[in-house]
Amino acid sequence: MVVRLTFRPELATATEQARFLMGCFGAQAVLCGTIIATARFTPTTFLVFGLVGSVPFFAFNIWFWLIEPVLNTWMLLDLAGNIGILATGLWGWRLSKRELLIPSY
Repeated sequence: MVVRLTFRPELATATEQARFLMGCFGAQAVLCGTIIATARFTPTTFLVFGLVGSVPFFAFNIWFWLIEPVLNTWMLLDLAGNIGILATGLWGWRLSKRELLIPSY
């Protein structure tokens, strides 16, 4: 179903390789969620997570949607998610730096 919804019709063949790759994306999402749930986020953690968790995927989205069109417009949802990761990482970085400056009583 993911292959059918995200790839251009002429490339949407649910081969064993395609199912394997989609499974890898799912495993990556589970790993990412587990790290988010268990990590102690410092300002550096927020910044690195926001940048590393989004910038390489912007390149992926741009390349495979515009330059070498393999993906269809549904993959813009992935781009929106990457923007959300970047924005959340930068927002968390800013807030956690501010929290370090404010003494707690």
